[in-house]
Amino acid sequence: MTLTTRVKLSTMMFLEFFIWGAWFVTMGTYLTKTLAATDVQNGNAYATQSWGAIIAPFIIGLIADRFFSAQKVLGILHLTGAALLYYITTVPNFEGFFPLILAYMIIYMPTLALVNSVSFKQMTNPSKEFPPIRILGTLGWIIAGLTIGWLGWEQSNSLVLTFKMAAIASLVLGLLSFTLPSTPPAKKGQKTTIGDIMGLDSLGLLKNKSYLVFFIASVAICVPLAFYYNFTNPFLNEIGVKAAAGIQSMGQVSELAFMALMPLFFVRLGVKKMLAVGMFAWALRYIFFAYGDTGANYWMIIGGIVMHGICYDFFFVTGQIYTDNLAGERFKSAAQGFITLATYGVGMLIGSYISGPIVENWKTSATTHNWQTIWLIPAGISAVVLLVFIIFFKDKNQIQNKSGLNINEPDAQVEI
Repeated sequence: MTLTTRVKLSTMMFLEFFIWGAWFVTMGTYLTKTLAATDVQNGNAYATQSWGAIIAPFIIGLIADRFFSAQKVLGILHLTGAALLYYITTVPNFEGFFPLILAYMIIYMPTLALVNSVSFKQMTNPSKEFPPIRILGTLGWIIAGLTIGWLGWEQSNSLVLTFKMAAIASLVLGLLSFTLPSTPPAKKGQKTTIGDIMGLDSLGLLKNKSYLVFFIASVAICVPLAFYYNFTNPFLNEIGVKAAAGIQSMGQVSELAFMALMPLFFVRLGVKKMLAVGMFAWALRYIFFAYGDTGANYWMIIGGIVMHGICYDFFFVTGQIYTDNLAGERFKSAAQGFITLATYGVGMLIGSYISGPIVENWKTSATTHNWQTIWLIPAGISAVVLLVFIIFFKDKNQIQNKSGLNINEPDAQVEI
């Protein structure tokens, strides 16, 4: 890969996640403070991410993989997204906001796969070349949060500017996309079925009882996960945390740190314990939020945010590796697509629709909530999922991941 190509791909990845982080983290605060939205409406707005994740495979499978070069589709989607993000800043109420953010998420979510496709096409050794480029995406998310915190947009009620900032970045990425190396459609001329698009070929994995337990746990743990994404920023701003978006970016820093340490944990813990620690971290994080404050227990707030690295890496990244090893060469892509659709699609969708009414129910005034009770609910859900997982998930064999590390794996590789 040439230096020019590496710089372009790194910039692409930085902007891709800068755009998302620029508005997604603080959207709940923007909706409640600026558009006077209810907590139920806030949950509905965040559910658009899940609808986007559910629809995204169809856009990729039916359009990008068959007819047009990935970099051109990426450019068109981001230019369209830039227009939608800017237009969102002109609507005065939630009724006008919701259809626009739904349309935007349906456009944006497919780009997450497209930036990976464009990157991998240019690489001869993705396992070594991709991580340094992908890390720029996490850095983009962090810089977006730090910028919002540094400029004080949450305190000055100027969060409409986050959408304008994201619109500008989306415009830049849209234009940049047309200069990226050519990535022609991978399945041009091939017949694609709905089952192929949704990864249904990997359903045979569910015959493995332990994988079925993991799959159900993955969907279930995404219900409390939605509470974190949807309501952490409104919570932090309500209790008086300064530069909340910037503070939340510590979670992504933690994610990077624990990602680097994961090989060491794999050797000592194996898959079951890694997954269990991840779920336990979700429960503990919400307990920290329930009893944390801006006074003596401020360390709990920070601790809950920093635990994001354990929550995400230990469960989701471990789960991806486990799925990859269990599926076998033929069904790797289908299995990853299926688990992503189930978690970020179905699981997060359920969580978004549940979290809104729960937060709304525990409102104590027009602008305050009983956050202790609210956070103990996802903590309880996480604890139940953890308990069921520990009881029914069984380790039987050892497999090796691509790094050569032994990973506990239930049952042998499944024939599909």
